[in-house]
Amino acid sequence: MDTTPFITQDTIVFGILMLTLGFVFYTSSSENNAWIKFYKIVPALLMAYLLPAIFTSAGIIAPEWETINEIGETVKHESNLYQVSSRFLLPAALVLMTLSIDLKAMFNLGPKALIMFLTGTAGIIIGGPIAVLLISLISPETVGGAGSDAVWRGLATLAGSWIGGGANQAAMLEIYEYNPKKYGGMVLVDIVVANLWMAILLIGIGKTEKIDKWLKSDTSAIDILKKKVSSYASKVERNPSLSDIIIILSIAFTVVGVSHFGGTAISSFLVENFKAVSNKSSAFSSFSSQFFWMISIATILGITLSFTKFKKYEGAGASKIGSVFIYILVATIGMKMDLGKILENPGLILIGIVWMAVHAILLILVAKLIKAPFFFLAVGSQANVGGAASAPVVAAAFHPSLASVGVLLAVFGYVIGTYGAMLTAELMRIVAS
Repeated sequence: MDTTPFITQDTIVFGILMLTLGFVFYTSSSENNAWIKFYKIVPALLMAYLLPAIFTSAGIIAPEWETINEIGETVKHESNLYQVSSRFLLPAALVLMTLSIDLKAMFNLGPKALIMFLTGTAGIIIGGPIAVLLISLISPETVGGAGSDAVWRGLATLAGSWIGGGANQAAMLEIYEYNPKKYGGMVLVDIVVANLWMAILLIGIGKTEKIDKWLKSDTSAIDILKKKVSSYASKVERNPSLSDIIIILSIAFTVVGVSHFGGTAISSFLVENFKAVSNKSSAFSSFSSQFFWMISIATILGITLSFTKFKKYEGAGASKIGSVFIYILVATIGMKMDLGKILENPGLILIGIVWMAVHAILLILVAKLIKAPFFFLAVGSQANVGGAASAPVVAAAFHPSLASVGVLLAVFGYVIGTYGAMLTAELMRIVAS
């Protein structure tokens, strides 16, 4: 089946995404009463995410598609925009957003961020078997299957993705030997449900004050961090020169280069010297991910630079340039979401929705119990479900200075992802049987 979108050239698609971002920022800053009322309900970040999803759903653009060649073979094609954004712009954004970080103030945020992250992990671990159990009461065949076709094996890959990331997901596919021909259905559930949940979180960000009031949360530590960063930025603020902008970009992309070099070197070294890492069915295989090491190195270097004179480039707009990169990443993430696919496999999608609902309910209950701010709930969740690509996006939506919190938690998710997913899989095996 030919699934070619109307526009296939990445250069043109990128132009459409930038036009979309321009439209969102122009309307969100408009003094027109209609737009003011609209953006009070729908955050600009959600629009930057949702409009590309609509274009994909309408067949105008696509993250990937298939064509039939002259001899009847199916040929797969893929847009490189998300790959470029996540591998180039994301680490650059992390560096620029951590240049002005106050590490002491960040540690003063206390243990609630970690508690909410671990709560999110627990929600994924228990959510899987609960979803399998509930759906089996309605539609046993949806959670059935035998051998390599057993649905619980496929759902194990979802657990890997929703606790850690892509590397953990791949590890779970190897460990539980799910039928590769059916794996695409699990990837679809991952994309649809995870992106729907991210959209809900983005809507919530627009109502943070009301949610925090309902949670009776203490946001003082977060407010202090925001004020410290903002006051420092105001103190060193200046009209950026061409030299300033070039140096800011130089800092960002030099670190990106170093991060990729270091990530490749560390990953290769571990794979070549440790069987536990090179074995794809090992719980340690996630440490072979170049992306994991690249993000870790970029974050460490960004924090290190915050102790040097480069920190003053925050006054020339370092975090603003970082925010531009984040919004481009958001648009490419939105492009991966095809709203029309929600009904393609309703049974599996329903399992994913129930699973995510358990995750969300547990987060809300614990947040209410410990009076954690919505920021910790949203970022703790996204550090699990979205990983290092989207956790800093959600964190930065609250304030650019908070992006580091998101990525640090997401990196932790990579470390424990395979172990948590294996526990989830074993629980689902018991329930399914």
